[in-house]
Amino acid sequence: MRALAQFVMRGPMQAAGVAALTTAVPLLFWIGAAVIGLVILRLGLRQGLSIGLWALLPALGWSWFGHDPTALAILLEVALMAAVLRTSQSWQKALLAGSALALIIGLLLPVLYPGLLEQLVQTGVSFYQQYNAEVAREMGDQLEPVIRQTMNASMAGTFLVAGVVLTMVARSWQAGLYNPGGFRKEFHGLRLSGPVATMCVVAMFAGPVLGLNSVLVAWVAGLPLIIAAVALVHGIVGRKGLSKQWLGMFYVAMLLLGPSLLLLLLVVAFVDSWLDIRGRMKPSKPAE
Repeated sequence: MRALAQFVMRGPMQAAGVAALTTAVPLLFWIGAAVIGLVILRLGLRQGLSIGLWALLPALGWSWFGHDPTALAILLEVALMAAVLRTSQSWQKALLAGSALALIIGLLLPVLYPGLLEQLVQTGVSFYQQYNAEVAREMGDQLEPVIRQTMNASMAGTFLVAGVVLTMVARSWQAGLYNPGGFRKEFHGLRLSGPVATMCVVAMFAGPVLGLNSVLVAWVAGLPLIIAAVALVHGIVGRKGLSKQWLGMFYVAMLLLGPSLLLLLLVVAFVDSWLDIRGRMKPSKPAE
């Protein structure tokens, strides 16, 4: 990937060509989004937008003619977060901007893509009726609305997760080319402020009261806390000089434990936002 990043940064023609081609090819749109993120981070929003237009065209094609908003939504997420990150040098602000856009996308999906959402809902309903008939009977008429909310939120949330990951990919490319080790140091220090963490928690509880999709609000408000918790784990491993196997076990635990561990990470991130756990830890001493 370093070679690709070097090629992209040779000039606008190379960057535009790679962004447009990879966005047009199925399953390669993530490369185009990361390329646009790299250009914005390195050269600024104006240059990024001029090149991003070439990726926007095939993304709009997939969205309009293919009825698949994935490439377009993720491209917009990465462009926004990269622009905020470049101007503010704050991952906290970038994550909040991405979450706000994901909330808007989640609200627009049922309006702009009712057919796609309906297809996913009917697939979900059929699945429950076939393989979990007891739950389907218990939920009755509530089954379809619950699945609709979940599918809508899952789409918007997945776009947000992909946008965050690809913005980090773009940042790591930038660091690899111009500031080796910079992204690692930046990510290890990522931490939400106390007021922002509190705002995220309040939003998770206030969303349903305001009549919003509770699953969608949980996605967009909880993800910044989850990312901060993951950064905390990376920061502790790096500060203590622990083996990367600890990170491997952590990610395996995330896959196995799922929601239980995610809930714990939310709590840990909230506590860290006020107590600064990494700042209170002594770094490991080098071996003599």
